[in-house]
Formats: sequence, C-alpha cells, structure tokens
Amino acid sequence: MAKLTAVPLSALVDEPVHIQVTGLAPFQVVCLQASLKDEKGNLFSSQAFYRASEVGKVDLECDSSLGGDYMGVHPMGLFWSLKPEKILGRLVKIDVMNSPYQIHIKVCHPSFPIQGIVVSPPLDSLTLERWYVAPGVKRIQVKEGRIRGALFLPPGEGLFPGVIDLFGGAGGLMEFRASLLASRGFATLALAYWNYDDLPSQLEEVDLEYFEEGVEFLLRHPKVLGPGVGIVSVCLGAEIGLAMAINLKQITATVLINGPNFVSKNPHVYRGQVNPPVPCNEEFVITNALGLVEFYRTFEETAHKDSKYCFPIEKAHGHFLFVVGEDDKNLNSKVHANQATAQLIKNGKKNWTLLSYPGAGHLIEPPYTPLCQASRMPTVIPSINWGGKVIPHAAAQEHSWKEIQKFLKQHLLPNLSSQL
Repeated sequence: MAKLTAVPLSALVDEPVHIQVTGLAPFQVVCLQASLKDEKGNLFSSQAFYRASEVGKVDLECDSSLGGDYMGVHPMGLFWSLKPEKILGRLVKIDVMNSPYQIHIKVCHPSFPIQGIVVSPPLDSLTLERWYVAPGVKRIQVKEGRIRGALFLPPGEGLFPGVIDLFGGAGGLMEFRASLLASRGFATLALAYWNYDDLPSQLEEVDLEYFEEGVEFLLRHPKVLGPGVGIVSVCLGAEIGLAMAINLKQITATVLINGPNFVSKNPHVYRGQVNPPVPCNEEFVITNALGLVEFYRTFEETAHKDSKYCFPIEKAHGHFLFVVGEDDKNLNSKVHANQATAQLIKNGKKNWTLLSYPGAGHLIEPPYTPLCQASRMPTVIPSINWGGKVIPHAAAQEHSWKEIQKFLKQHLLPNLSSQL
C-alpha cells in the first residue's frame, strides 16, 4: 500500500520539506499533486510525475521528476511551481499570525482528462502547515506619530538587530517578509507609506522625513540593538531604501531587490530639498503578446546614459547588497545595479555585494514562494509582466534569502561577523 510522508508537517515557509512515497510497485509511475487556497479562496496547484525505484520508493530529494510542472531533481518543486487557477494571481499572505497555509499533497495514478473516465481516488494524501511566523514572535500594530505599520519582535529578551521592511507600488502593508525576518532573529518594522490606514491613498511624493521617523522609532525600542538598522526593500521600496541609506547615517546595511538607482516617478523631499523624477520615455513601454505591460526600457534614454540623474550612492556610510533578477521585465534592474556599483568603484568604495540571477524575475521573495510572472496593480492598467522563469527564479529566491540574512547579521551584529 502506498504511503506518503512529509517531514516536517508544520514549519516556516522558508524551510524545506522532505517528501517520500513508499509501498509502490517497482518502477511504478505516479503523479504527485499539491494544492492550496489563499485567504481569498483562490486556488493554486502543481503536479509532477515520478517513477518509483526497484524497491517501490520515490524520494523527492534524489529522484527526478519526469514531467509535469517541472523536470529534474527539485525537492521543493511542488511548492514553488504552484500556479494560480485564475491568471494574474499572486500568492500573498495577509494574516501572518493566526493561520498557516494548508498545502494538500496527494499521490495518484497518472490520469488523463478524457471525458467520461472516472478519476481514481488518491493512493495517499496529507496536509502540510506552512507558517510565516515562528512560535513566540510578537506582532505590534504601529500607529505612533505619523508612522504606520507593524513591528515584529523575535521571541526572547533581546537585544535584536533592527530592520525596516519596504515594499513598493502595491501600497498598503505587506507583512509576510517582516514576520519571517523576525522568525529568524531580526526585530522588523513592516513600514507602510501609502494606501494604508490614514496614509494618503495615492503616492504624490516620497517624504524621506517620514522614513527617518520610522528609523528613529525602531531605534528607540528597548529590544532593538542599534546603533544602526538595516533595510530590506524591493522595487519602489528599494528606490526609497537607497535614498534612506544615502541621507540617514543610522542605516548600516541596505538590501536592494530589483530597484532603480534614481527617482523613478514621485519626487523625493527631504528637509526642504526636492529631488525630481527622471524623465520617463513612455514610447518604450512594451505591451507583449499576452497584453501585459513591460516597463524595463522606459528609462533607457535618460537614467541609463546620464549619471546626473543617479543617486549619489557614494555618500552612503553603510553597506549594500544588490539582488538582481536578470529577467526582470518591470525594471532593467541589472543595468541599474551595475551603474550603482560602478559609481561606488569609481569613488573607491568596497561597501557592496551584487547577486545577479539569470532567469529570475522582478518579484524575488522568500524561498519556495511560487513565481508570480504577472499580476494586477492598483495604479496600472493593463496588468504588469514581472518576468522570470520558474526554475531559475526559485533557485534565486532560495539562495538570496540565505545571503540576505547573512549580510544583515554581518553588518548589524559586528561581534558575530568574524564567525560568518
């Protein structure tokens, strides 16, 4: 009798799972399927075909998928190859504290969707819990002065290295990365800056003094180590993170995931100084064969060729980790990062590391998150192509997440840097 096992059954979403099937006939071909529903009821699913060994066993850690949503040896392929039933779906956890994702896995006889044939029941099945928060992590709603967001504190007395987590053009408050960082030992402030609570519903300008208040709020907390903080940021958030690192001496370590090295749309304002956006060449907006828009060429004639638009990154005191998806269709992230690092080199700076991933798209997220190649945005019509190819994008997410944590520890916990 077939027996499906997965270890561990309950874990954080960035932890791998060891999946095996035993009790099969020698060399039997089976189909492994995974599915979950997000908090809005949207279905995501994946499948892969495997051939059992001579002893009737399938082990995803060493056996190769014969086909389905991926091929080859990929122990977590069923997770990162999950696809939305409705196109333009992105898997984003809303309530990180109270409920995990329930991922249902089953092993079946291979079947073909021919009308009139009854699909046989699964040989075995199980349900996994995938959490975005570790036991003991505390979430504190933040509404202090102008600051709006959520602070996640690791379990224990502290002190903990502090991190500010910034997302981009979707607005609102996204907490899933901040809760995971707290689960890995970082006191993390998920900081909203538009379209949330009483913040502006539209982003007209980037007020860097607001983000400075966020830094000061975090450093005042009795469980935050200091004297500096880190930033983890993506897209528009990375644009803001870079500006913060240049203007605020408290920023010690900045992770920039697929962001520009210039003001892209909304002017930046700081202490009376206004930094206007780079001219955008709308004629370079591409609409692909699927009707999805791609923006990665829109700054070719200005930012790429004229350094006067670039942030003076050489003025920053802290360290940078650039994370680049080379198949990003929203920003030409590789060009922007190369331009920023060349600027640092020109000024004799060695305070940076560049991770550049061929085949990875714009939305590089925590490990085993399904690739979102396209989705709707509240301020953009039609929908956006984010780019990325499933297998290399998954590899980029797994590798970069480890490197992000290592980078933050190295520069926020200097006493431990010698051990890393």
